[in-house]
Amino acid sequence: MSVSVTLPALGESVTEGTVTRWLKAEGEHVEADEPLLEVSTDKVDTEIPAPASGTLASIKVAEDETVEVGAELAVIDDGSGAPAAESAPAAEPEAAPAPAEETPAPAAEAPAAEAPAAAPAGGASGTDVTLPALGESVTEGTVTRWLKEVGEEVAEDEPLLEVSTDKVDTEIPAPVAGVLLEIVVGEDETAEVGAKLAVIGAPGAAPAAAPAEAAPAPAEETPAPAAEAPAAEAPAAAPAGGASGTDVTLPALGESVTEGTVTRWLKEVGEEVAEDEPLLEVSTDKVDTEIPAPASGTLASIKVAEDETVEVGAELAVIDDGSGAPAAEPAPAAPAQPAAPAPAAPAPAPAAPAAPAPAPAQAAPAAPAPAAPAQPAAPAPAAPAASGDDGAYVTPLVRKLAAENGVDLGSVKGTGVGGRIRKQDVVAAAEAAKAAAAPAPAAAAPAAKAAPKVEASPLRGQTVKMTRMRKVIGDNMMKALHSQAQLTSVLEVDITKLMKLRNQAKESFAAREGVKLSPMPFFVKAAAQALKAHPVVNARINEDEGTITYFDSENIGIAVDAEKGLMTPVIKGAGDLNIAGIAKKTAELAGKARGGGLTPDDMSGATFTVSNTGSRGALFDTVIVPPNQAAILGIGATVKRPAVIETAEGTVIGVRDMTYLSLSYDHRLVDGADAARYLTTVKAILEAGEFEVELGL
Repeated sequence: MSVSVTLPALGESVTEGTVTRWLKAEGEHVEADEPLLEVSTDKVDTEIPAPASGTLASIKVAEDETVEVGAELAVIDDGSGAPAAESAPAAEPEAAPAPAEETPAPAAEAPAAEAPAAAPAGGASGTDVTLPALGESVTEGTVTRWLKEVGEEVAEDEPLLEVSTDKVDTEIPAPVAGVLLEIVVGEDETAEVGAKLAVIGAPGAAPAAAPAEAAPAPAEETPAPAAEAPAAEAPAAAPAGGASGTDVTLPALGESVTEGTVTRWLKEVGEEVAEDEPLLEVSTDKVDTEIPAPASGTLASIKVAEDETVEVGAELAVIDDGSGAPAAEPAPAAPAQPAAPAPAAPAPAPAAPAAPAPAPAQAAPAAPAPAAPAQPAAPAPAAPAASGDDGAYVTPLVRKLAAENGVDLGSVKGTGVGGRIRKQDVVAAAEAAKAAAAPAPAAAAPAAKAAPKVEASPLRGQTVKMTRMRKVIGDNMMKALHSQAQLTSVLEVDITKLMKLRNQAKESFAAREGVKLSPMPFFVKAAAQALKAHPVVNARINEDEGTITYFDSENIGIAVDAEKGLMTPVIKGAGDLNIAGIAKKTAELAGKARGGGLTPDDMSGATFTVSNTGSRGALFDTVIVPPNQAAILGIGATVKRPAVIETAEGTVIGVRDMTYLSLSYDHRLVDGADAARYLTTVKAILEAGEFEVELGL
């Protein structure tokens, strides 16, 4: 069977792309999801993976040619001999997102059924912002940050939000200029490709906040017929509670997700819950997330207990909107019984939702009556949320961020809905703690001999879920160790001259180039130059073909310790760059890694890797060779220590800047002698320290 490879939609406004490089030639074998070609658009440079395993039968679009989204790029033959009729269906995934956007539409119309004029107006007046396909195998993404708020002006192609997938963290630009009327998917929520994320209206249009607030009112009016049940006394109230409840079901949290496990209920039976307020936490094999309440009311019953696993669509709980279940709830409560003779007095909490229901049926003057109790009713639910900081709900992402920064969540006041602690609250608390601690070292400076205070981490005694990034890193490390015969060689380097040159040039370099001059560019430069002389270290084994590829360029990955975990962006053509070029590229990629702005192109194509483990004080490490590479260079900490020096006057002992270089390599391809020769070349370049011309000295 022949499988067509097409150009996917790589962004809302991206209509075409240019093939910059084919990573496979016709006749070569390719695995499903293996990078097949590189494509460049006006928004992003990325790789297109193979949709299936097989042989690359034909390439339809040559390098440097530009084609439209959906165009056929190549054909893969899986060996079955079936005709290439698959090319037509191959384009269908492009159209799939459209129905995905329409799915939520009926849900939005349902609550607005009693106000048809308002709902169409809100939906028709804006342009939907949808989650684009960010790769052939990417089916969903998580909104990590909104860069604009509802009501703000936004320009066409201006970054609107940040999205994270299992392949890349990127920004989604605005498809049109206008006003952000509505945000449909909140931060830390996961949506499928094609799902509606927001709505942008014409410049000057009113935000969708007003219709949004109006929506709950019709939702509460829906149970209005059931409100007659209390008039039938208690016997009728019981059935009414069941009939008027809103089911909370497990939504589809991804294309291939079929079930989920309830990890924690954030509300108990009988507690009030607001629409869209986090109700429970659910864990799947793809994501840990919250399920919000679909309606306001009282949590009447919980159908699935914590740690139980259910299928997508299963009923998790029932929320009573106030017309039935509250009548049953007050029965056991002492205050509710005496309150019966005076509905106006006890009604503020349970009757508040019921009051708006008669309001439309009666004259307008009836509205002010429930409006008065609505004011005192609001503080009641708000107070527990504000005062319950020690038990306030936080998402798994925020909890992890707090643990990494040593922030005590009990001391953080949430600024989210209902006092919810958001990522920004934790970041602010961490920065405040650093600012408060800043004077402490100054005061403690005189006591240089005092032992540093070691504080216990809040992670002690906890069991937490692995993040997606942690799982990806773990899988890659295991794959590397199990597929290669890894060995490490270490030698010592005297970088005294290099460090003196750096100290002499760093101020003028920073003023001239706009970036700081760290030792890292010198090591990358030396590593790249040595690779030209020792290509066996800059190579890859093609196991299926039984061949070895010796690369003609030095694309060096640099390991970056980012908040999400270890990331390795790539300096392309490092062997052709000078110290300034390497320093700028290193600073740019490290900034992207820590700020979440890396693209697929930034992370792909490495032929060799450099890891500065010494930046955290390690003398040297037996670093792990990444998959599809032959070696990785580890840089140890620079330490002043006595060393034997050969001078014109003879042998002397002096204090020198010393470091260890460790080279881990795949022994199937690189022999110990090869590794030693490579390390010796790197050592010679660094110890010679002939960088004066590049540094302007």
